[in-house]
Amino acid sequence: MMKYYKLFIMLDKKGMKRTDLLKVVSSVTLAKLGKGESVTTDILCKICDFLDCQPGDIMEYIPEEKPE
Repeated sequence: MMKYYKLFIMLDKKGMKRTDLLKVVSSVTLAKLGKGESVTTDILCKICDFLDCQPGDIMEYIPEEKPE
């Protein structure tokens, strides 16, 4: 599962708000990011270009725990 908490930390460090991302993504996509839902690589590219960063700077893969 992808987590986007790094994106929101980066925005905060840059003095930006989540709504600043609406310049490059839709409100539906912004909601998906907030919920940790899947987004396309095109969206990730737009965000990285906007923030001048790499994908690893804005997201992290966290494996789901498997029941034993």
